[in-house]
Amino acid sequence: MITLLPSQKTRNQFSRLLFSVILLLFCHGLSNAQTHVLKPGFDKQEYTELLKMHARLYDTTKNKVPYPVHFKSIYRSPVVGMDNRWDLWSNGKGVAVINLRGTTTNPVSWLQNFYAAMVPAQGELKLSNSFTFKYNLATHPRAAVHVGWLIGVAYLAKDIVPKIDSCYKKGIKDIIVMGHSQGGALTYLMTSHLYSLQNQNVIPKDVRFKTYCSAAPKAGNTYYAYEYEALIDGGWGFNVINGADWVPQTPFSVQKLDDFNDTNPFRDIDGVVKKQKFFTRIALRHAYKKMKNPSEKAQRNYEKYLGGFVSKMVKKTLPEFTPPVYVHTADFVRIGPTIMLLGDDAYFKQFPDSRENVFIHHLMEPYLYLIDKYNR
Repeated sequence: MITLLPSQKTRNQFSRLLFSVILLLFCHGLSNAQTHVLKPGFDKQEYTELLKMHARLYDTTKNKVPYPVHFKSIYRSPVVGMDNRWDLWSNGKGVAVINLRGTTTNPVSWLQNFYAAMVPAQGELKLSNSFTFKYNLATHPRAAVHVGWLIGVAYLAKDIVPKIDSCYKKGIKDIIVMGHSQGGALTYLMTSHLYSLQNQNVIPKDVRFKTYCSAAPKAGNTYYAYEYEALIDGGWGFNVINGADWVPQTPFSVQKLDDFNDTNPFRDIDGVVKKQKFFTRIALRHAYKKMKNPSEKAQRNYEKYLGGFVSKMVKKTLPEFTPPVYVHTADFVRIGPTIMLLGDDAYFKQFPDSRENVFIHHLMEPYLYLIDKYNR
């Protein structure tokens, strides 16, 4: 029996074909590895997982919130700044989560909330003799943010940015940023900071961020809110609120005439008044001052007590901290596309209003209850 062996030419053609197939499969796999997993839009299951992760951030043995199903914890930060901490989670499929802790029982954590004067959304904070935090959270010259939470972001970012780099080197390019309560407020500012670093090429351009601010207080003024909302436009950021929760209604807001855009009908109010008859003019000026003066006085008191006075207490925690120059505004606003969770009779039967337990509508359990019922 004679066996016919393929010619050298045939063998060479086969080798080239095999090499082409292997190269095609490799490139296809590489292409798939580079495809982003995160999708825009609010995802109920995604948010539920994030809440379950967030519940693990608090040192309590009474935590009844179930453990996340699809994500595993891969890093816990030390406590930094004013009792701030964060966790890093991963689903092993290309998505990492930066989860920022909210207010704790530590008085320093509450002090961070009460340090509620506003500072420009771009500039620097001197936190110690060896640490000055430079930031650019918004470009509008009138954009302003909560100074206490900015301090939290400064300390957290120092630890978070290197971890993003580590994730990137492992092929993780999709990152969710999440926080509940104070952590939600920090999430607004942290998201802005991370995008700013991305624009500066500190973070690679192909890293994709998605943001969930849960039960978040108001972290900045109108001009900051506008830029943040433009930043996450297209379904890349959400604000989730229980309608019975008081925390998202804080801090107190004081809106002055100076908080309006430059083009507005109030700038020439004197010119309008001058055209009126004498007694009408007197009455209008009196009414105008009665409306204008109280808001300006309230803002000055806001800055005096929640800025200057509280900063002295902050320095007891951060001795080398240099209080910044505050912006003369307290126009805190709700920020971002909002997912509103409204309780029905069944909800209020399980979580009734209470003067004794002021957090009954704010913690993980009521939010998990309401998101489970949410079907939009």
